[in-house]
Amino acid sequence: MSLARLPIGSKTLRRFFAAMSFALCSLVQAQVKVLIIAAYPAVDSIAKSAAAEWKKKHPDVELKIVSRSFADHHTAMTTALSTSSNLPDVMVLEVGYVARFAENSGLQDLSQAPFDIKTHQAKFVPYAFKQATARSGAVLAVPADIGPGTLLYRTDLLKKAGITEEQLTSSWEGYVQSGIQIKAKTGAYLMPHARDMKDILIRSNLQAGEGLYLDNKGTVLINTPRFERAFELAKLVRSQKLDGKINAWTTEWTEGFKRGQIATQMSGAWLAGHLNNWIAPQTKGLWRASQLPEHSWASWGGSFYAIPKGSPNKSLSWDFIQMMTLQADRQLSAFKAEDAFPALVQVHKDPFLDQPIEFLGGQKARLLWREAAQKTAAIDVHKLDPIAEEIVNTELDKVLDQGKDIRKALQDAQALLERRARR
Repeated sequence: MSLARLPIGSKTLRRFFAAMSFALCSLVQAQVKVLIIAAYPAVDSIAKSAAAEWKKKHPDVELKIVSRSFADHHTAMTTALSTSSNLPDVMVLEVGYVARFAENSGLQDLSQAPFDIKTHQAKFVPYAFKQATARSGAVLAVPADIGPGTLLYRTDLLKKAGITEEQLTSSWEGYVQSGIQIKAKTGAYLMPHARDMKDILIRSNLQAGEGLYLDNKGTVLINTPRFERAFELAKLVRSQKLDGKINAWTTEWTEGFKRGQIATQMSGAWLAGHLNNWIAPQTKGLWRASQLPEHSWASWGGSFYAIPKGSPNKSLSWDFIQMMTLQADRQLSAFKAEDAFPALVQVHKDPFLDQPIEFLGGQKARLLWREAAQKTAAIDVHKLDPIAEEIVNTELDKVLDQGKDIRKALQDAQALLERRARR
């Protein structure tokens, strides 16, 4: 049949072009197979660094890394999972988003055959593996790097203020009192935002069976002494004007580090690498790391690899994830290049951890971070964690900015999350 004889808009014509399009796509796919990895900085660089090794293992499969900014990446992944469209073969997720998708049916359960990731569970930092495990027992992602909690501080500002590390870290109350003296003597803020105080305290010294906001039975844990102390100290920081009301990852935040306007930052160990590599490299030698005050142990960040259920290349996807998470040499390479602290316990024995860090004045800080990784408890994640965080932050803002009573704020946050949990 001649195309010229087909009436425009006819079903036959549409079917013809659809068939031709499908045949063409199939031909292209048969010629060049592509494995699509969706990631954010700096995990995208780590994935790209594996391209040569991947090529040797799979010369007929092109590795395509799709990189977006942190926020845009997770927005795209959320949309892709909810609509089952534009799905990559492998997606990288930050730990907070793993919690969001923990009960989501859109991710492949890697505890099942042929993946059987639980046979490798002992190889990973326990709390990181737990973060990827849903309450049902499904394992929806594999940890690649972790963020042991640490306190980074400026030695020059502490010296000018007459403050020692012991004064800064012996207790949380002592930490805040040190901040008062630092502000008086140097003009620098103790921390960027009072919310940082709350964020680290609610994550500190959690016990097995507890979650950040809900326990393993679904009981809401907000109206508790842990949150009350976190709110009280955050309020004290604000009332003493020890924070600059500066949100993380803003220009003001990075400029604060460059100009010596921020004396300390509680974060994951990865921040030392960011300070060195792009935020404030000119401050090399002025920073040191310590354990968190009161030897609190907390997890802060971490990257995971997951496979969407809709991925057409699950076998290849699993090969790639194993290469990135179970190969000690690959994990060590990422550690050296991007300061991605390994989730693979074997790498923690490598002599590289004993090497001094020039940016931190020659301090062997990786040994501190290894200790923190070992002592941080494995806690449960819950699909309501992201919603809980929004609720808690809203109530904290009311305390800090509007003078709302802390007990009332926690009661309201508890009640609201309990209502959401009953839906």
